[in-house]
Amino acid sequence: MGNNAFGIDLGTSNIKIYNRNDDSVTIEKNMIAIENKDTLFAYGNSAFEMYEKAPGTIHISYPLSNGVIADMKHMETLIKYFIGDLCRHNIKPADYYIAVPTDVTDVERRAFYNLLKDANVKARSVMVVEKAVADGLGMDIDVKNSQGVLVVDVGYDTTEISILSLGGIVLSRLIKVGGQKFDDAIRSAIRREFSLIVGGKTAENVKISLKDLEKAEKAAVVYGRDIVTGLPVEREIPTALVDDSLTEHFNTIIDNVKVILERTPPELAADIYRHGVYLTGGASQVNHLSELLSGGTGLKVQVSENPMSSVALGLAKIIKEDNYKTVASVIEGTGK
Repeated sequence: MGNNAFGIDLGTSNIKIYNRNDDSVTIEKNMIAIENKDTLFAYGNSAFEMYEKAPGTIHISYPLSNGVIADMKHMETLIKYFIGDLCRHNIKPADYYIAVPTDVTDVERRAFYNLLKDANVKARSVMVVEKAVADGLGMDIDVKNSQGVLVVDVGYDTTEISILSLGGIVLSRLIKVGGQKFDDAIRSAIRREFSLIVGGKTAENVKISLKDLEKAEKAAVVYGRDIVTGLPVEREIPTALVDDSLTEHFNTIIDNVKVILERTPPELAADIYRHGVYLTGGASQVNHLSELLSGGTGLKVQVSENPMSSVALGLAKIIKEDNYKTVASVIEGTGK
């Protein structure tokens, strides 16, 4: 295979692209802004900057929903522009490795293949890799040996809980709880307690800064619209309120991890007890999630050093090391 290869992790919130040519991982917001229904206005981080601020003529959206492609046309446009930017607008034939969730239908899986074939990015071949396997490789786990590994990937829309062994997935569960649900819970709590409406970005910033705020024993300062007066105001939100609002969603994740553990074969369960849970994904860094997961399961929790890009780093390993090429596959019925 040629040196020209890309590894793509399509997240609902962020797209992560590994470029073999310069051995780098690019992270951009998976968003597109369309003006007057048919003109590309902005994409990626630029589109995110406009989110919740744009006039009615500009529609800003995520082409992915719950880990699957919801808007094929817009996703094709994004892929074409992102790859074009990485190639300095000189796209050459390349091999593409794309990470897909395990719990998706064959039709949804084929959509990932069709996406790259139809995006005009000169795909020589399109290989798919189970997202959880790429996650494991990105966290320096040797997924090809016979030990059982439990990976919990907390994304923006979904959380994928998987048990890996011998380069494949033994058990997997995809639940619709992730960073967006966390943000919504924070917004609801602020609205309920302070009669204040805040935007999604504000809630996300509170979520991200929660750990530092607790260390400094400070409250979160937010700006929003007062429900009673309709005027913009500033409020200080206690971190305890934010923590409480997230507990229900954390417990949902923990309960589903327990369900997977209950179905795990005994020999693999013994491995998992020794190695613990590997926690990754963009929303895995939220304050107290790892401690609650450890307390709820009785297992040690190892948090990924690069939670946002662990899948892309795993794809990089597959592209660079022949030993791991076997974990990538062609979608049946598509050929190379």
